[in-house]
Amino acid sequence: MVRLPLTPAEIERGRRLGALLRRARDDRPALDTALDAGVSPETLRKIESGRVATPAFTTIAAIAQVLDLSLDAVWAEISGDEAAESGRGPRTRERLAS
Repeated sequence: MVRLPLTPAEIERGRRLGALLRRARDDRPALDTALDAGVSPETLRKIESGRVATPAFTTIAAIAQVLDLSLDAVWAEISGDEAAESGRGPRTRERLAS
């Protein structure tokens, strides 16, 4: 399987996702958050640092649930600038996860 290079918008969206998760986690230990979400601490660290810009939807959903974030709020936060600049809301076909 050949993986297409990420677009600048996808990279920026990954950075915003990581920042959102770090803020939502606050002082909760990353290890506890990762284990409660059923993901490895390394995966959470990579997402929070922006190294994984397009994590799987189920991974985002699990972490969001542990952090008490709605998926609508996550999407609004990470895609807000793109939708505002283009004058439209998020498209259903946009790639949120790989």
